[in-house]
Amino acid sequence: MELLDEFDINIIKELEKDGRMAFSAIATNLKISNTMVHQRISRLLEQNIITGIKPVINEKKIGYDWGAFTGITLNKDQDSSKVIEALKNIPEVTECYFITGSFTLYIKLIAKDHEHMRKLLYEKIDNIPGIAKTDSIIELGCAFKRNLTL
Repeated sequence: MELLDEFDINIIKELEKDGRMAFSAIATNLKISNTMVHQRISRLLEQNIITGIKPVINEKKIGYDWGAFTGITLNKDQDSSKVIEALKNIPEVTECYFITGSFTLYIKLIAKDHEHMRKLLYEKIDNIPGIAKTDSIIELGCAFKRNLTL
C-alpha cells in the first residue's frame, strides 16, 4: 500500500502554502469534499506523516540573532536518554539528532547574542552530566530550509 496518494500530496501542498487554510478552502481548490479533506488530514496526523500544523517562527525577528550547530560527545552512549532529557529543558535547543561519526548527538541552538551563546554552551550544555565534550560551529544565516518536495 502506498503511504501517500495524489489527494494526500495535493492536500499537503495546499497546507504548505498556508497552514491556516480552512478545510473548506482546500476542498474547493482541489474539487473534493470537505469531509474527505478532514479525514485525510486526520489520518496524516494520526500516522505522523504530518507532525503538526503550527507557526514557523523567524527567530531573528524576535531577537535570536545567533545560531550554532553543536556536536556532543558523551562519556557513555548509554547516557543519551538522560542527556536528551536535559537538553529538552533548554528552550534555546531547537533540534537534536542521533548521528554517526565522532559525535553521538548533534543539536541546533539559538541565542540572542554572543554572550548568551557562551552561557548556553559553557554554563548549561557543558554542565549536563554525561557530556564529555562539545564542538560548535556558528551559523551565519540560513540559505534555505524546506520540507521534502512531494
